[in-house]
Amino acid sequence: MAQKSNIQWTDATWNVAVGCSKVDEDCKFCYMYRESLNNTRYDPKVVRKTKTVFNIPLKLKEPSKIFTSSLTDFFHPEVDTFRHEAWEIIRRCPEHTFQILTKRPERIAECLPFDWGYGWDNVWMGTSVGSNKGRHRIEQLVEVPAKIRFVSFEPLWDEVDLNFDISTLIKINWAIIGGESGNENGKYRYRPCRLEWIERMAIELQNNGTAVFIKQLGTFLAKEMGMKDRHGGNIEEWPLHLQVRNFPKQ
Repeated sequence: MAQKSNIQWTDATWNVAVGCSKVDEDCKFCYMYRESLNNTRYDPKVVRKTKTVFNIPLKLKEPSKIFTSSLTDFFHPEVDTFRHEAWEIIRRCPEHTFQILTKRPERIAECLPFDWGYGWDNVWMGTSVGSNKGRHRIEQLVEVPAKIRFVSFEPLWDEVDLNFDISTLIKINWAIIGGESGNENGKYRYRPCRLEWIERMAIELQNNGTAVFIKQLGTFLAKEMGMKDRHGGNIEEWPLHLQVRNFPKQ
């Protein structure tokens, strides 16, 4: 686990496991697989519990937002045998905020702890949607009781239709938006993201009362707009109306 993370919307990452299996095209260029190219310790397609960092949240001195987990899916079936151990650590750390992001929201309900109730105060529950084909995950997420629900529209490589029933939209407390980052050549590239997709999404979500955090514009727009940051992550290079990085109210 990194004491500090380079991911702009969190403070630290806590990887209860490494390894995952892809769900759909949203996972095509997943960074977990990229990082593993330089790591010969494990097969990225095999989920493996990380024993040496498992208890680190108990040792953090300052209250932190903790991304759980960045190198696997917390609700992957292969985590079922030890997820209860992670829940127990989360229960024992009410001072921290655990940001759980999954592409398997249909499994959340069956994997919650017995005392979950309407949600724990220190857990934000989220799902990832990068294309319109993945929008069903939003509908699955809002069925889960949680104090904070969020959607990560990253990597955004397709225009996502947000024309949901109002009863669905009001349950989305926070949205992260970001274009895909990648290379010009090789195995891990990037797909186009259009500025109007980000603009429309940000406006619609904010009008709905959802807090919006624009993480990056992505490699395609960075190249198209002549940015110095090749992944479009420097907020100072963006149009003013897109310089939005808000967090949900608790």
